[in-house]
Amino acid sequence: MRDKLLLGTRKGLIIMHKNGHDWSVESEHFEGVPVSYATRDHRNGTLWACLDHGHWGTKLHRSTDDGATWDEIEAPKYPEGATRPPDDKDPASTSYIWLVQPGGDDEPNRIYVGTEPAGLFVSDDNGDSFHLMETLWNQPSRNNWFGGGRDHPGVCSIVVDPRDSRHITIGISVGGVYETIDGGETWTVRNKGLYADYLPDPYAEFGHDPHFMIASPSNPDVLWQQNHCGVFRSVNRGETWDNLSQDGGPVYFGFAIAVDAEDENTAWVAPAISAEYRIPVDRALCICRTEDGGQTWTLLRNGLPQENAYDIVFRHGMDIDGNTLAFGTTAGNVYVSDNRGDSWRCVAQNLAVVYSTRFI
Repeated sequence: MRDKLLLGTRKGLIIMHKNGHDWSVESEHFEGVPVSYATRDHRNGTLWACLDHGHWGTKLHRSTDDGATWDEIEAPKYPEGATRPPDDKDPASTSYIWLVQPGGDDEPNRIYVGTEPAGLFVSDDNGDSFHLMETLWNQPSRNNWFGGGRDHPGVCSIVVDPRDSRHITIGISVGGVYETIDGGETWTVRNKGLYADYLPDPYAEFGHDPHFMIASPSNPDVLWQQNHCGVFRSVNRGETWDNLSQDGGPVYFGFAIAVDAEDENTAWVAPAISAEYRIPVDRALCICRTEDGGQTWTLLRNGLPQENAYDIVFRHGMDIDGNTLAFGTTAGNVYVSDNRGDSWRCVAQNLAVVYSTRFI
């Protein structure tokens, strides 16, 4: 079992450590600086931290000694002449790093970085240099990509098939799902069955908003996504999607989703009211779990605030390790469950907004 949590927050990176039943803050890094995402590369132990530095721009840091020291490396840059979708009038520059995703185990030095505006960058030297995957960037459908909650579209989900490192599925907010089976030489749109109530045609081929997408570890052909307009699941690598949202809620709008490592039919989401009202349903914080592939959902509230709660969970804010789940909230609280969500306890309070939560 992994006994540490990496928390990317509005005021820095926090590493928490589990000692027995209790969690405590082990160390703090980049104090006062927003950390949009932090993770650990399971292949070599490298820690990655993505910084949204405001005045100084987007920064990328890595540590090879568990956070004792950090090296700043050059953040991915768009090539000269690249322009932003949808109108291609303004030069493209990296305005946000959404996530860092290690490549396959057979590609020990490959790193993927998802950025805003909707760039997928690749490194084959563990981050010493990056190049833009221009086959995706130059997709004819890119003029259907646009910013939702942010000014520009962004690559916020990257799924590398553990059976085949050349098979990659990505989620663009707002743009949709794209798949490559040849390492990025060609891309196929994978939005059939998705629904977008903000489009003139809700079933349009492009312009969908997968807030976060993840594959089932036990069966990578099964993909789950918490979309802007519902919870969706695909059992055929994204060729078609099924809408698993609850009629009347609360399972509909939200950002985060987690999937059981051993069971492709079990997943958790963190519902909110809507895009317009990004607060918990009925001001009561809950996590919802399905154990039958989304046919039914169980509301999990034990230990979570049920009155006057304004916490929601951002797209990278929830993670699972075995039977233990953890999530951080926009109100700076961190909750942990050791029994698959049946009961929760708050292990940190009064932090800044939590952008990402990852077990290491």
